[in-house]
Amino acid sequence: MTGALPVLQSNPLAELQIDAGTVAQAVLVLVAAYVVARLVSAGLSAVAERAGSRRITVKVFVPLVRFVIYAVAVASVVGGIFQFGSAQLVAVGGLLGAALGFGLKDLFASVIGGLVVVFERPYRVGDKVTLGEYYGEVTDVGLRATRLVTPDDTEVVVPNLAIFDGPVANANAGAAELLAVTEVHVAPTADRERAVEIVREAALTSPYVRLSEEHPVTVIVEDGPHYTTIEGKAYVADLRDEFPFTSDVTRRALAALNEAGVERPRFAPDERE
Repeated sequence: MTGALPVLQSNPLAELQIDAGTVAQAVLVLVAAYVVARLVSAGLSAVAERAGSRRITVKVFVPLVRFVIYAVAVASVVGGIFQFGSAQLVAVGGLLGAALGFGLKDLFASVIGGLVVVFERPYRVGDKVTLGEYYGEVTDVGLRATRLVTPDDTEVVVPNLAIFDGPVANANAGAAELLAVTEVHVAPTADRERAVEIVREAALTSPYVRLSEEHPVTVIVEDGPHYTTIEGKAYVADLRDEFPFTSDVTRRALAALNEAGVERPRFAPDERE
């Protein structure tokens, strides 16, 4: 009686046949993709800075082009070099799942967040947004993280998974214009009408303001126990002029209030010029 022959099971990973040449070729493709992506991104950014009001429109293509370059490179490595079959894909998928379980889940979530940002565009390069506790202009959108430059010229790197952790506030949503808000404070007994006229005039005459039927100047009065807040709202023609505008309006409004003899409060928040 002849015994049954044992069935030998092959190792899917052994069939990958990854040698030194394959690894070198894969590294070369990825490095080339990185260099090309950096060059193209730099070129598009330079063109955007010369595009005036179309700056944000041009910068929208930076993360899209970079994603396409990286996607083509990865597809070339995976499909053309390794030539995965179904068994190999299952094996590599198992390894990827194990890697995610051992601490790469945040990185994977950030990459997914980067894809969401690229395709759903809750914000774009050039927008002014609030991510978590940080507010600033988006200077770069990568697959792993977004870079912001804050008003005090600090670069902040925010992982893209932040879009899953809380709300994202976009101040301009791709437009060149942005609503800027400035406020001054007067005593509760001060002449409010005169104070409103002064703040409105300071906003209307600012060199940074954008005036149109769709972009009017609005002045709001808010009462408080120790002071009255006069808040001026107006659009700036270029979002980068947000703080030059608020500084200009605040400085000239304070000077005009003092000249007009409008009573100022004894206790009020700091008013930065």
